[in-house]
Amino acid sequence: MSIALIFPGQGSQYVGMAKALAETEPIAAETLALADEVLGFRLSKLMADGPEDVLTVTENAQPAILAHSIAVLRVIEERLGRVTFSAGHSLGEFSAHVAAGTFSFSDALKIVRLRGELMHASGTRTPGAMAAILGLSDTVVADVCARVTTGTCVPANFNSRGQVVVSGDISGVDEGIMLAREAGAKRALKLKVSGAFHSPLMESAAKGLGDRLDSTEMRDPEFPVVSNVTADLVNSAKEAHRLLVQQLTSPVRWRDSITTMLDAGVRHFIELGPGGVLCGLNRKNAKGIPCHTVGEPNDVEAFDE
Repeated sequence: MSIALIFPGQGSQYVGMAKALAETEPIAAETLALADEVLGFRLSKLMADGPEDVLTVTENAQPAILAHSIAVLRVIEERLGRVTFSAGHSLGEFSAHVAAGTFSFSDALKIVRLRGELMHASGTRTPGAMAAILGLSDTVVADVCARVTTGTCVPANFNSRGQVVVSGDISGVDEGIMLAREAGAKRALKLKVSGAFHSPLMESAAKGLGDRLDSTEMRDPEFPVVSNVTADLVNSAKEAHRLLVQQLTSPVRWRDSITTMLDAGVRHFIELGPGGVLCGLNRKNAKGIPCHTVGEPNDVEAFDE
């Protein structure tokens, strides 16, 4: 059976994440302890005990989600069988590259911590917003964004059929919400985020990320990683570098990424890390194809069965 690993992105964090896993699985505890050592602060304690408002800060949430995802991977990787692809939603693409051996867990932690800092700084300099648009096609949402005249509003996440997130400056997103409602959206609501992620407003963050990746050892993936930017298979370190930088200012083509893996023969998805958002999306994106979420001890037990 062809297996694809999928990894969640920002927004999946919660107080208590990976706590029980670390208490029951020594390799998970070791993984979180390494994260603490690499980052120079008790990330594992923040994950376990909060406070929530500190955990949710972008530069904390990103390494926390990556650490949880890789802790789960370490617990089950010897039982996975043949993995043929990996992919991750936004931040999760870095977890996918760790799974594929493109760069080390330690390097990835430093990168995503910096990525969060850069994204936060961009959002502070140029305040932005994001909004979920439900019930409209990709084409209609793109047309809505094109008709915005008061600022920037662009598609940021193509998550599933009828679920698109837009991003831009505050005035542009506000107008986009109004136009989406006029176009018949079932819902159009702002998200609780600190910036206009996956939009041109992240250009300065993308430059800083590119500079950091220039000094990071990267290897060709051991198995293909599907890029958020293109929804195509990434097989080289050079290509991974370019697309991870471009990802910050480009939309996440998640539905197309799942289709790419289905077309390549994937018949089992495993979501590793906090929450189960991606398996939820797969109810639309990959109907009838098994998708298992593995994030906590009971999930590990179910996986073993």
